[in-house]
Amino acid sequence: MLPKPGVYYFPWEVGAGQVPDGGTLRTFGRLCLYDMIQSRVTLMAQHGSDQHQILICTKLVEPFQAQVGSLYTVLGELEHQKDGGSLVKARVLTCVEGMNLPLLEQAIQGQRVYQQERHSSQ
Repeated sequence: MLPKPGVYYFPWEVGAGQVPDGGTLRTFGRLCLYDMIQSRVTLMAQHGSDQHQILICTKLVEPFQAQVGSLYTVLGELEHQKDGGSLVKARVLTCVEGMNLPLLEQAIQGQRVYQQERHSSQ
């Protein structure tokens, strides 16, 4: 059985606990730290005046060439940690440097509106 395709969540939604434990998600951020020894990446995203961090486990996607400062999208499952934080276990981690970020956010919002209309009509 294949895993679910993953719902797009904004990085600030992931950090706010809006994704259920074990939920499949897609999100994005700029790579700011890669810890090769622990197989972890930290992605950062700006929303308004706030910076949001997402911790990513990279064991399933290694080896990869981490480009610090570049924009990445991630597909994986969210796991809540005992310390109150959360960790995304990445199945796919792709560098998308050059992507128009405001346009991506607009597309995610448009997809949500479409899916809400579709579910309400059924």
